[in-house]
Amino acid sequence: MFGRTMPAQVRDAYAREMAAARTATDPAARWRHLERAHILSQPWPWPHTRNHIAMLALALAQRDRREALGQVMRIVVAAPGSALGRYPEGNTGRARVGLTRPMPVPDDLAALLARGRRGV
Repeated sequence: MFGRTMPAQVRDAYAREMAAARTATDPAARWRHLERAHILSQPWPWPHTRNHIAMLALALAQRDRREALGQVMRIVVAAPGSALGRYPEGNTGRARVGLTRPMPVPDDLAALLARGRRGV
């Protein structure tokens, strides 16, 4: 974890992605925004958990049992994983992706996270 609090630029981007997920009308767009928010939130326990709760809500709204069950499991491990710095960087957080599988971080998000690490 970079520190106890999420750097302002990362927090703002996370908030924008979460807001976009709430307001998007296309289900695929909602998931895309939640996945991006997930990548940003991984190092911080509460935002990471909050993201998985939002993913669970969307899965339930879509009546996707597999995704909902996967999100319940992820809610349980999100905060401890973040607090211990044990999370798969770049993982999108979806149930269709392995719980521990690292994935490439999109360039724009990688730049934000790098600035956050440097405290810029």
